[in-house]
Amino acid sequence: MDINFKGKRALVTGGGRGIGREIALLLDRSGAKVVVIDRIEEDMDSLKKDIACETIRAELTDPVAAKKAAEQALPIDFLINCAGVVLLEPFLDTTIENFNETINVNVRAMMVVSQVVSRNMIERKSGGAIVNISSVANIIAFQDHTTYCISKAGVDQLTRCMALELGPHKIRTNAIAPVVTMTPLGKKAWSDPEKQAAMLGKIPLGRFNEPIDVANAVILLLSDQAAMLNGAIVPVDGGFMAKG
Repeated sequence: MDINFKGKRALVTGGGRGIGREIALLLDRSGAKVVVIDRIEEDMDSLKKDIACETIRAELTDPVAAKKAAEQALPIDFLINCAGVVLLEPFLDTTIENFNETINVNVRAMMVVSQVVSRNMIERKSGGAIVNISSVANIIAFQDHTTYCISKAGVDQLTRCMALELGPHKIRTNAIAPVVTMTPLGKKAWSDPEKQAAMLGKIPLGRFNEPIDVANAVILLLSDQAAMLNGAIVPVDGGFMAKG
């Protein structure tokens, strides 16, 4: 399958590291012009050493900053909402600060950026494709992940609402729901052999995601090969959800 995005502009939020960086690299290899919004200047500088991309520094916890950054990135043909935070606390100890930051980045910023980009797509009558990064925590509860699980359930419903209302404008919106992914943070979080073995035992394919596994799924959803996929929440989980 040959996917060529030459002539397309793709915006990746949280594209400076981890899954977002891998998506940016693969978009570049697919011919797209890549724009990245991230809060860490060093990560974006590192990315620019690997690909010719535009970078915009913004704190997505601030809705005004998120809107301004999205406006600066226009026009955009593909949007990948990858920016997110994971703040681990037991349910009984979960703070309002944790809740607010998690929802503000993982859901509100996604909505704000998507509004800016999709309005411009509608004005241009260009159509487009949006992929939101969710998680298997969208419907599965994980210890100490209360706010994260809530936020990813919110991502799924946001995705469906966007698909419903943007579809008539030829804008497709889907989400990817990965299982544990071996980013630097993922490797650190799952470094304990006992913890790792227990989780791997729940994944029929017997391994965790590498960032490229998620990036490949994103590219497919953006492409014309997925022309009738809209409002889908696609698990990239090696069968984790199937096992139950």
